[in-house]
Amino acid sequence: MLNNIQIGPVTIHMYGLMIGIGFVAAYLSCCARARKKSLSEDIVWGILLCAILGAVVGTRLLYYIVSIPQILADPSILWNFKNGYVVYGGIIFGVLFGYIYCKKKKVSFLQYFDLVMPSVSLAQGFGRIGCFFAGCCYGQQTDSWFHIIYTHSDFAPNHVPLVPTQLLSSAGNFIIAGILFWYSSNTKKDGTVGAMYMILYSIGRFVIEIFRNDFRGEWGGWSTSQLISAAVLVFGILLMAALLKKPAGKRA
Repeated sequence: MLNNIQIGPVTIHMYGLMIGIGFVAAYLSCCARARKKSLSEDIVWGILLCAILGAVVGTRLLYYIVSIPQILADPSILWNFKNGYVVYGGIIFGVLFGYIYCKKKKVSFLQYFDLVMPSVSLAQGFGRIGCFFAGCCYGQQTDSWFHIIYTHSDFAPNHVPLVPTQLLSSAGNFIIAGILFWYSSNTKKDGTVGAMYMILYSIGRFVIEIFRNDFRGEWGGWSTSQLISAAVLVFGILLMAALLKKPAGKRA
């Protein structure tokens, strides 16, 4: 699979293209739903910009944290920006920066949390397709018929059959997005859509980690992302339980 596709004098970087498509899809879907829910599109734009900033900071920061032994052995990793990004860090910091922005604007964080998270999952679906083209976030070697063989990847092992974990992750994120869009139109409890995202995504991410074979950091035989997934799942369940106990329409 090629990440860079040459069409005449133009080089298309598929990873960047998929990230861009994901962002546009997320923004447009957020705005469409904001109009239906009488929420501010300006606030949506501000949240997305904050989320991008949080994602840039968080993905890199978490990578540094899980790579401390490697950094101590080779400090040049600190300024090697070709790779080294952990998605969970981006999600966590994106939500944190969005929360701070909502507080500054004096608007309900939970309402916008519910609005944005289905679109975040949609964007992640496109982003994982970008990972598939680039060869990052690759899976374990397999004898199954369901595999991908890279020949020009700078990240994945080339010329060996690998579990296409990127496509599995992409499909899972699109399914989660569909579930959240449906759930959002059928619940009146603020925050429950965001909590549902936390529950569904953490379960899916924990499972997909079993089949991945790229470096993500580990502790006690578990990958860093699995440990974070477990914590996010517990928090999501507790948040959902607390929100469902509140009367409909009452702000948390």
